[in-house]
Amino acid sequence: VQLQASGGGLVQAGGSLRLSCVASGRIFRINKVGWYRQSPGKERELVAATTYGGSTNYADSVKGRFTISVDNAKNTAYLQMNSLKPEDTAVYYCNARGLYVRDSDHIPGFDSWGQGTLVTVSS
Repeated sequence: VQLQASGGGLVQAGGSLRLSCVASGRIFRINKVGWYRQSPGKERELVAATTYGGSTNYADSVKGRFTISVDNAKNTAYLQMNSLKPEDTAVYYCNARGLYVRDSDHIPGFDSWGQGTLVTVSS
């Protein structure tokens, strides 16, 4: 299963961006999707995640500003980012875990990462 992230760019503080992450392949079900980010000199951190059952969790730093969602019909996850701050500047990565169809008798799990999309917030 491959993930393609997009939607990053340059935005002024207070602005909005929407990131997309499209999953392709013989997907049986996506169980969990997460958006992570990494700034220079910092470790990758979880920004937001959602499960197949609909539960979500957010980093404290983005609560109330970011919203994660999934369109299961399109195998696409989104991260709506509002009220962006300069400290949100980072490369954003999507991660998906689930099941894919290898053949008629096997539905193994997958854990895939997108290639990252750069978000730059100017002050």
